[in-house]
Amino acid sequence: MPSVFARLDDLAGRVTNRLIERLPGPQIDVTTATPVVSFTFDDVPDTALTAGAAILERYDARGTFYIAGGLAGRREADRTLIGPEGCAELRARGHELACHTFAHPNLRHLHGDALARDIARNRDYLAGIDPTRVPRNFAYPYTAGSFRARALLAWQFRSARGGLKGVNRGRVDRTYLRGMPVEQPEESVLALRGVVDELVRNPGWLIFYAHDISDRPTPYGCTPLSFETLVRHTRQAGCEILTVDAALDRFGVTP
Repeated sequence: MPSVFARLDDLAGRVTNRLIERLPGPQIDVTTATPVVSFTFDDVPDTALTAGAAILERYDARGTFYIAGGLAGRREADRTLIGPEGCAELRARGHELACHTFAHPNLRHLHGDALARDIARNRDYLAGIDPTRVPRNFAYPYTAGSFRARALLAWQFRSARGGLKGVNRGRVDRTYLRGMPVEQPEESVLALRGVVDELVRNPGWLIFYAHDISDRPTPYGCTPLSFETLVRHTRQAGCEILTVDAALDRFGVTP
């Protein structure tokens, strides 16, 4: 059972997310007649590469992989995270590498210049993999928003994906883009086909975010079968599948 501190911290996080929603930062215009979908992965377990990326490629699609360099190669009880070789393979196969901080902290708990130093460290890590590409997009660890971080993220990145669920339409906060988790239980993943159908009826930009793609997924992952079902449905529904960076190009957002 979570401690009192953990429950209070979770409540504070949800309140912060809602306040960010009501007090948006720099905005962009997401207007499109064609539904746009981005498939993204956080932390990037090795199965996101071996299964997730491979499934996207079968449907002539590419994804955005939010990398936290401090987690590189880490072995956990139920997953192993990719290292530099995995990142380099993703780049070579046409996927986008993006920033998820280096140490994967909750940004609400960082103070002073700690976030700037952490981001610089992650940039150095990714530059060691591909010095020709600077990561231009960001995802908040734990989807935990932070007012303190927003100004820095707005200056350093084209976009930052946060913890509010939904589709991006019209004027949206580029420092706290909405997304939809692709995670257990299995019926929840399959139900996301209905979100795609609604997107087709009312076009916008839908960002899915996943973690592991495994036959025995963590609570934050899903099976290859359900992920492929979702990707296939998205393609067959007539959606344009783009990386986050390509989608921003599509919407005319200045790099």
